[in-house]
Amino acid sequence: MKAIVIQQPGGPEVLRLQEQPRPKPTAHEVLVRVQAAGVNRPDVLMRQGKYAGSGDVSGLVPGLEIAGIVEECGAEVSRWQPGAAVCALLPAGGYAEYAVVDARHCLPVPAGLSMAEAAALPETVFTVWHNVFQRGSLQPGETLLVHGGSSGIGTTAIQLAVALGSRVAVTAGDAAKCQACRELGAEWAINYKTEDFEQVLQAEGVDVILDMIGGEYIVKNLRLLKDDGRLVFINAMQGNKGEFNALEVMRRRLTITGSTLRPRSNEFKGALAAEVERHVWPLLAAGKFRPVIHQTFPLAEAVAAHRLMESSAHIGKIVLAV
Repeated sequence: MKAIVIQQPGGPEVLRLQEQPRPKPTAHEVLVRVQAAGVNRPDVLMRQGKYAGSGDVSGLVPGLEIAGIVEECGAEVSRWQPGAAVCALLPAGGYAEYAVVDARHCLPVPAGLSMAEAAALPETVFTVWHNVFQRGSLQPGETLLVHGGSSGIGTTAIQLAVALGSRVAVTAGDAAKCQACRELGAEWAINYKTEDFEQVLQAEGVDVILDMIGGEYIVKNLRLLKDDGRLVFINAMQGNKGEFNALEVMRRRLTITGSTLRPRSNEFKGALAAEVERHVWPLLAAGKFRPVIHQTFPLAEAVAAHRLMESSAHIGKIVLAV
C-alpha cells in the first residue's frame, strides 16, 4: 500500500510517499480501506518530533483520523462487518491507503456527509467534547471563549456549543476568519491583531475558556473568568508558562485543567467515542453541526497540506483524499 512516511524529524519536506506493507488487524481491531484522512496540528508536532509521547518518529506514518470502508475484522470484533463505512480515531497511521483501528474507536459515517467530511470529525470532535463539555462542564446559557476560533477545533467548538444552548466568543487572526466564526454562530469574534480580547469581554465575562495559545493569554484568561469559571488547555503554542495569583483562584473558585488525547488509554477513547456518538451524532443528523472543510489535497500532496496547516491561513479543516 502507499503511505506518507516521516523520514526524520523536520519540516514538511520530510514527508515522503512510500510503499509499505498492509497492516493486519489484531483480535480487537478492524482494517479500514482509507478514503480520506484529516490533517491536524498534532500531525505537524509529530512530524517535528515534538508531540507528547510520539518518541522517535523516523519511519512513522502520521494521521490521527480517517474515514473509509471496513475491509477486515479481528476475531473478537462484533459491531462492524466488512463493507461498513466508518470514521475513526487512531494514534498514528492515517496517511495511508489502509489503517488498522481499535474497533471501539470507530463511529458510523453520518448520513449525508462525504468521506472527507467524516474524516474531519474524530480528532476535533473527541477533543472538543472531552475538553469543553466533560472537563469544562459547559452548560446551556453559559459563555464559552475559544481561542483559535477559525481552526478545526474552533469551528467544531462554536457549532457544538451553540447547538447545545451556550453563547460563544472567539479570537481569530483576520476579518475573514472572524466573519466565518460569526456565520457559524459566534456572538463575539475578536481580531486579536487589532483588539484586546480581555477588554472586549471584560464587562461580559466568560464561564469556560478553551485555550490552545497559552503564553501571555494565561493571565488574561484567568482575569476574564467569572466566579467558578473553568480554563481548559489543549495546547500552548505561544508558551507553556504564565504567572497567576493562587489566592485569586481560591477566592473565585476557578478551575485550571487541560488534556492531551493521544496518550490516553484505549478504554478511555472507547468510552469517549460512545459518548460522542450518543451526544454529537444526533446533532449531525439534525443538521445542527457540520465540519468545515477548507481544502482537500491528494495523499501524495501531504507536504503542501502541512505547509498550509503551518501557515494558519485555513478556516476549518484540511483533509487528504486517499
